[in-house]
Amino acid sequence: MQLQGILLVDKPKTWTSFDVVNYVRRIVANVNGTKPRNTKVGHCGTLDPLATGLLVLVVGKEYTRRAGEFTKRDKIYEVELKLGEVSTTGDAEGEKTIVSDTIPAENAVTEALSTFQGEIMQTPPIYSAMKVNGQRAYKLARAGKEVELEARLVTIHQNLLTGYEYPNIKFTSHVSSGTYIRSLVEDIGKALETGAYMTELRRTSIGDFSINDAVSVENLDAEIIQNNLIA
Repeated sequence: MQLQGILLVDKPKTWTSFDVVNYVRRIVANVNGTKPRNTKVGHCGTLDPLATGLLVLVVGKEYTRRAGEFTKRDKIYEVELKLGEVSTTGDAEGEKTIVSDTIPAENAVTEALSTFQGEIMQTPPIYSAMKVNGQRAYKLARAGKEVELEARLVTIHQNLLTGYEYPNIKFTSHVSSGTYIRSLVEDIGKALETGAYMTELRRTSIGDFSINDAVSVENLDAEIIQNNLIA
């Protein structure tokens, strides 16, 4: 039996996208009777280790060759941020600096969210996987080197406020491929003149693929993978 197809996985927090690929690869290799290094499994768009949610995996030669078809698609995220501080990494991992203790009104929060909709120019965070002169930006940043990334055009279809209890904001964001939510959060913090950093991130949709159809890595085995492969 050769396992081939698309597998939707709910990535847990602290796992890297490559951790998930390796985990599935070992299971598939055992079924296919091959060595893990010879087993074709890949992912169609990374998630930060601290983020959770939908990861699209491609299993088998036929589908890994087609990975590009499932990559450049719109995405939906559930986002949580904290006002009043900024972080060197744009998320909870970085070193924090207090900016302001101003408490914005809810209508000001809604207005800030709506400001960053449509086509906007966005600068990727320096702690990102973007390449600068052949090296990942986050590696350069962690080495203490100066990183300059150019702003680029992205599309944010909708930012919808789902909860606000100072200093925490919750919202969903429907964005084009290539949009960085950490940068969006920082821009919202600047618009509110309070500073902000991302505290939680969950991806719930990639194109037509939904988190509702994803499998958990907990107790994942060959039978579960086979039964949930999308051909």
